[in-house]
Amino acid sequence: MLKLHINHMGYFEIILLLISFVFVFCYSFHKKHGLSTNWPLVGMLPALLKNHSRIHDLFIELVEKSQLTFLVKGPWFTNMNLLVTVDPTNAHHILSKNFGNYPKGSKFKEIFEILGDDSEIWQYHRKMAHSVLGHPKFHQFLVEKVWEKIETGLIPILNRASEQRLEIDLQDLFERFAFDTISVVVMDYDPGCLCIDLPSLPFSKALHDAEEVIVYRHVVPTCVWKFQRWLGIGQEKKHKEAWKIIDDFIYGCISKKREEMHRNSQSKAYKVGNELGADLVTLYMDEVRNGAEIGSNGDKFLRDTILTFFAAGQDTTGAALSWFFYLLSKNPHVLFKIKEELDTIIWDRHNISSRSFDELSNKLIYLHVAIFEALRLYPPVPFNAKAPAEVDTLPSGHKVDPSMQIIFNMYAMGRMKSIWGEDCCEFKPGRWILETGKIRHEPSYKFLAFNSGPRTCTGKNMSLTIMKATIMTIISRYNIEPVQGHPIVPSQSVVLHMKHGFKTKVVSY
Repeated sequence: MLKLHINHMGYFEIILLLISFVFVFCYSFHKKHGLSTNWPLVGMLPALLKNHSRIHDLFIELVEKSQLTFLVKGPWFTNMNLLVTVDPTNAHHILSKNFGNYPKGSKFKEIFEILGDDSEIWQYHRKMAHSVLGHPKFHQFLVEKVWEKIETGLIPILNRASEQRLEIDLQDLFERFAFDTISVVVMDYDPGCLCIDLPSLPFSKALHDAEEVIVYRHVVPTCVWKFQRWLGIGQEKKHKEAWKIIDDFIYGCISKKREEMHRNSQSKAYKVGNELGADLVTLYMDEVRNGAEIGSNGDKFLRDTILTFFAAGQDTTGAALSWFFYLLSKNPHVLFKIKEELDTIIWDRHNISSRSFDELSNKLIYLHVAIFEALRLYPPVPFNAKAPAEVDTLPSGHKVDPSMQIIFNMYAMGRMKSIWGEDCCEFKPGRWILETGKIRHEPSYKFLAFNSGPRTCTGKNMSLTIMKATIMTIISRYNIEPVQGHPIVPSQSVVLHMKHGFKTKVVSY
């Protein structure tokens, strides 16, 4: 027994010694061999872990050196191989031309949960969203609600910050604004987060936490995060706590909506065709009540629907607005041109209303392209993932199989000289304008801020409406000044937040 014990200890020490040697070897020769070294046993995991805090910049460096597509090899026996690409021809092939062979994949669904759905449930979600979001009466309802929230929520807070010379976190303010707006549009419920005392936002924080865990799951072996989930520790503990907060909020809203619909058989707000409904959830509930075969599986389906709209609308809109105003602060000549355009088209910038908004916003060409340019450099969703159902060869020549994850990195794509030119890292809205003065329409597979192909964002116009109304209001009334010395860096999350927020001062005109 003693001999057996010594032998077992010897094996353990040998294995430990080998693992230690591999990591020391990786560390010692890291600078010499670079980030792309595929080490024995651990693959490229050391580089991923070491650069986790700058993962966006890491992928820029990798794809720049490898003709826009790079294979990230994970540790042996972990099935963690990622093909990172920013090649527009690959994007077109996967997202459009050969879309049927590239579902999100079982691994993506496992990591992202309901946001990775490829089933007929997703198709039903999309069909309903397309029908409702594209309806003229819904757009009118949206504009009225956005403008109402601007006048009763956003302007009073900005006025107070200006009068009292307060520093405010503009990103937090934009997220509150988007949260209230999306809540009203989706559930006909105003949580009142955009008010003077700025109450805490447990749901919004929980959504951020869940997003960060999703990124973490991508850079560690599946067995690691699953083991953490089983033990209830680390990032997976945070993920579980976040989901409880999310579920409590959404299921509570669904319950209130059911009670309201029980009391009122007819909606009081507006009609869409012959369907009665004040908000998106009401329309979904009416569909189920009218005998829809898909989506009739109760409150969980409604929870997934609501969460999808929040994930696609609230966080992304808040992040996009934050980066837009950050870029304006660094490029005052762009701000000047937007103001000049507003002065030319709008006689009284302080009296823009929901009635005149559509007519005015359609004429603001430079504002439109400035938003697109900001989305090119700081896409709210910095990466997307796919997995081939069958073996395939991409236009770049790379062979892929079902065991691989394909990652589109939109953040890196916007910073590639071979795609956008030598000035790719500069904020130049003019690149989107033709010599005729009209907007230059780039292929969606080159500019992936709104995705491409059958999964093109159904809420694109809704997001642009919210952004334009907000930007027009702020630029017409205030000057935004970033607080000196406050660090501005992107977060390592599914949504490209500013990691430390956006501290600013507001000055009224």
